[in-house]
Amino acid sequence: MLTTGRVPFGAGLRDVLGAPGQARRLGSSPRSRVWRVELAGGPAVVKQSVGGADARERFEREVTALRLAARGGRDGRAVVPRLLAVDPGARVLVLEHLEHSRPPAREWIVGYAAALARLHSRGRPGDAGALPRWSGPDGGDVEAFLGLAARLDVPVPEGVRGELAALVDRLAAAPGNALLHGDPCPGNDLHAADGVRFVDFEQASLGSGLTELAYLRIGFPTCWCVTAVAEPLLARAEREYARVWTAETGAAPPVEGLVDACAGWLVRGDALVPRARRDGRDHLARAARRDWVWGTASARQRLLHRLGVVAGLARDSAELPATARLARALGERMRVRHPALRPVPEERPE
Repeated sequence: MLTTGRVPFGAGLRDVLGAPGQARRLGSSPRSRVWRVELAGGPAVVKQSVGGADARERFEREVTALRLAARGGRDGRAVVPRLLAVDPGARVLVLEHLEHSRPPAREWIVGYAAALARLHSRGRPGDAGALPRWSGPDGGDVEAFLGLAARLDVPVPEGVRGELAALVDRLAAAPGNALLHGDPCPGNDLHAADGVRFVDFEQASLGSGLTELAYLRIGFPTCWCVTAVAEPLLARAEREYARVWTAETGAAPPVEGLVDACAGWLVRGDALVPRARRDGRDHLARAARRDWVWGTASARQRLLHRLGVVAGLARDSAELPATARLARALGERMRVRHPALRPVPEERPE
């Protein structure tokens, strides 16, 4: 394979795009290598999936998701960069380079929610099998969450175990063919001059859009940067998601499962650590023993925020009232044990 410096730009890519010029390595996760390169048609981004036995799967998921997302919506707005070429043998894709041309506004979450709805609407019923179905928490997650209550000496209200078992079943059966990003974090959204575009689709899947709409309330659970959105702004963002979803699909947004989606993120202990560290360990038990920092918040800060969200949202729900009581009690116990814990940040980091 021919390369320019350390950039994996082989003969097949050269045949399509020409020889690259100047290249500059960009920051990325340990699971990928990314460069900005100069091509005859302008700057582009070269990304190679590396690290781990799943590198091939991650590459294929990203390419598939980019192609599905590139299908035009009703308003004609793009939601991803253009995919210029791929080299499957080297697990390399070449993308249109987009400048993060403006810092996200104070009310960035509203435009983000609109773009998320456009992205989700690109999924169609006929896409079944093109990407994996989204998978939620399982019985092991439920046991770990109940184990957290035991470690904090918080009694589990009657009915919680049954509620959480039913929650797992509902999430597994949740309808929908939305194109899910898999990690729609601040930083994976580019605020270009013509709107928000999403990048890094290595974990893309199909499922209910509520899985990712819940990020706005639950605090971006798979992300290094946690953001607590104020209620009035949060309500505006959710209305904007609903408006765009209806405009793109002609259907009403599936709002009934938002409480379930938030509760599902609460019981998933692996959403307290970066993806590379999601190794099957009980991270809720770890958080009960000690705290650690990931990005802008600690594990206990993240957990306390999620407990508060679910305690409030599920309080009047028909399906999760006992779980709401447990979440409230766990939050109260954490505040007593760890009085120095601060709320998660309200401002998005730059």
